[in-house]
Amino acid sequence: MAHDPDVRHPMHQFVVDHDGFSVSRLVSTSPTVDGVRTALFHVEGSPLDEYEDALLATDSVRDYAVSACPDDSFYLYTRDALSEDGQGLADAFARVGLVLLYPIAYHGDGTVRFTLVGPGDIVQDALAELPAGISPDVREVGEYTHRRLDPGDRLTDRQFEAVTAAVAVGYYDDPRDGSVAEVADELGCAPGTAAEHLRRAERTIMADAVSAGPESLSGSPS
Repeated sequence: MAHDPDVRHPMHQFVVDHDGFSVSRLVSTSPTVDGVRTALFHVEGSPLDEYEDALLATDSVRDYAVSACPDDSFYLYTRDALSEDGQGLADAFARVGLVLLYPIAYHGDGTVRFTLVGPGDIVQDALAELPAGISPDVREVGEYTHRRLDPGDRLTDRQFEAVTAAVAVGYYDDPRDGSVAEVADELGCAPGTAAEHLRRAERTIMADAVSAGPESLSGSPS
């Protein structure tokens, strides 16, 4: 989904304009109360101080707190007054029969990417009521599928994206056919960041496998 610059949130516009930032993901949000939305984001990029300067300069941001991650990313808690366009967007998707899945990704190319689950006619009705300046671009339609809720559910969404990209480029093939650089290209991040996502994902998956014991593994012994 593309947002025209005049309807784009100022902090999404900051990600678009700043080469040091690639994507901001809305992880979760509470119901809007008196026009103010409380939300948690995961933001990839640096420097953090420039992002905070932009937050302080954004009139709609009532309050915020950040928690830095070991890589070039951080979590952002914010209370933000929704604009008329922002409220219109929220209203378009707030309807019986429709589920909006998190995270919602605000990318540096100005697009917003997310998944809707629901009957086709309800999805179409929601898209038809988007505010002016917001253009839907449906990338895929079909039965909803996602990873099981165990054990990979302990991976962050970014780690799961990294592992998925690694499988796609052949990083885990034998012999290996893909590189960390190719994974980074798929993720739109630096190779060092991609390698860190893979290391953390692999550590979590291996720890889960060892904790569960050999009975959790399928297949014949070699």
